[in-house]
Amino acid sequence: MQQIDWSRRLIGIKGARGVGKTTFLLQYAKEYFELDKRDCLYINMNQFYFTVRTIFSFAKEFVEKGGKTLLLDQVYKYPGWSKELRECYECLPQLKIVFTGSTVNKLGEDAELASIVDVYNLRGFSYREFLNIQFGKNFKPYGLDDIINNHREIAEDIFSEINPLEHLWGYIHHGYYPFFLEKRNFSENLLKTVNMMLEVDVLSIKQIEMSYLPKLRKLLYLLSLSAPGKPNISQLSTDCEISRATVTNYLEYLRSARLINMLYREGEEFPKKPDMVYMHNTNLIFPLKISDVNDQELRETFFYNQVHHSDSKLKKGAKSGMFIVENDDKKYKFKIDGQKTRGKHKPEMLYVIANLERGDRNIIPLWLFGFLY
Repeated sequence: MQQIDWSRRLIGIKGARGVGKTTFLLQYAKEYFELDKRDCLYINMNQFYFTVRTIFSFAKEFVEKGGKTLLLDQVYKYPGWSKELRECYECLPQLKIVFTGSTVNKLGEDAELASIVDVYNLRGFSYREFLNIQFGKNFKPYGLDDIINNHREIAEDIFSEINPLEHLWGYIHHGYYPFFLEKRNFSENLLKTVNMMLEVDVLSIKQIEMSYLPKLRKLLYLLSLSAPGKPNISQLSTDCEISRATVTNYLEYLRSARLINMLYREGEEFPKKPDMVYMHNTNLIFPLKISDVNDQELRETFFYNQVHHSDSKLKKGAKSGMFIVENDDKKYKFKIDGQKTRGKHKPEMLYVIANLERGDRNIIPLWLFGFLY
């Protein structure tokens, strides 16, 4: 909430389905506006009313009646929404609009909005946020440089209040999506959310025919079985009965929907074939992968997700379980493992260990990377 420049007149909040965009808008309204003034209005664009009423005409009437801020949830449900938001911006200078959109929407590339909108990404909970909410703590985030150079001191401070290693499994299993706080079956709720991501965030926004939904669902399932792993595009093409080019495009759509992450070698990017595919976060692994989940898979997926969300770029390392991370013009090499080994440690490598409370020199506990945001 504090990272957003609320003085701007057009603000877009992007986020994967289920990370709490609606709650975020309502929380903003509660914290920044007084109810009796009635100058802030929340609208879900699922409302049937907007099948016969334009956003601009409604906004104009709202301003004439003293309105100052419109909160438009799921704005992509309205046809031609970006053009009308532009019209509101140009013709109603006294009005501020905050809207939510899917991560599949490329707002930075939208011809109508790119030059006037400020876009922010709403992420799922970090491990730090999970602990703060579950246990009423107020842990602050740390930069990657800070964790690398001062991890021992940071760990001591955190351990003075809580043992983070004790609660890491809970976060890995169900802590990324805020709806774990609801008294419902988490896995069933997550499966429904994933299906909605595919049906609405991918098919609808990308205008893919509904008949392709079973192929997209099959692709995601097959990827979940082999993740983290190198995707065999030819085999996936055969199994899903779609072309190789379509498989490559669908991979990018799944990445945009925050269902998978793709890892490339240094110097390579989409549309080249990724070297590795990971599930986007550890919570997604459990309802999709019915077979036993590999501990190393969880460790690497957790690391990728938490570090990637801290605005770092990750590339594939030389061997399995290794990452190259670029952050603020600095480059680091990480090796993810379950336990400390007695072998010789390379001074240029940073060793990230899962079953470790506190680190030493270039050996850092895995849980601490959950404090990056």
